[in-house]
Amino acid sequence: MRADVEYSPVGEGLGMSECWLYVWMRRVAVIAAHVIAVGLTVLISVLSRPGTSLFSWHPVCMSIAYILCLTEGILLFSPEGTPFCFKARKGKVRLHWFIQALVILAAATGVGFMVASKNVSERPHLATWHSLLGVGTLAATVLQAACGICLLFPKLLKLSPPRLKLYHATCGLVVYLLATVTVVSAMFSDWFQATVKGVVWYAFLLLPLFPALVIMNQITNAYLPRKKITT
Repeated sequence: MRADVEYSPVGEGLGMSECWLYVWMRRVAVIAAHVIAVGLTVLISVLSRPGTSLFSWHPVCMSIAYILCLTEGILLFSPEGTPFCFKARKGKVRLHWFIQALVILAAATGVGFMVASKNVSERPHLATWHSLLGVGTLAATVLQAACGICLLFPKLLKLSPPRLKLYHATCGLVVYLLATVTVVSAMFSDWFQATVKGVVWYAFLLLPLFPALVIMNQITNAYLPRKKITT
């Protein structure tokens, strides 16, 4: 006897999936998450004034990687729709791979600029909580990408594809939440607090949390257990 778990959207059994208000609110939330991801990336890039120093490229690259690309790569599978024209899952998976590759490329570039900036200024590496969280986030991102590769070879791991997808989605949520904490910690850096002050600073502090809530809802809705099936 082997027990498997069937996963389905939360609220299906309560009739919530058919409630127009519930569906409308979720669609509005997803659209808002897209807008925040793009808008916050643009704002941070403008505030960084790229090209003025080696460090100026670090916020640009990291915001592109974790605020924009990582968010869009997950929202791509949102049942509420995405700005991309792909409807078939195969097309979405390929685009997801491409976007996640951009995440690693942009993040690695951002780390490179930071290391170079630290070396030029002769300042110590990994001296703040933000830098430690950043290294942890980058390592988790690479591990998550490796987990995604495992989905191509499920037989080698002797695990069913649905279970592998569950593990991949769960690890992806952990990576996204870790990235959100890292982004929020950047708001407490000397550079950011000197650049953004007052009420605007609190707005920047809260903005990354909304897409995180939307993505958490998306993943838990898709993979929360509904019932067990024994075979």
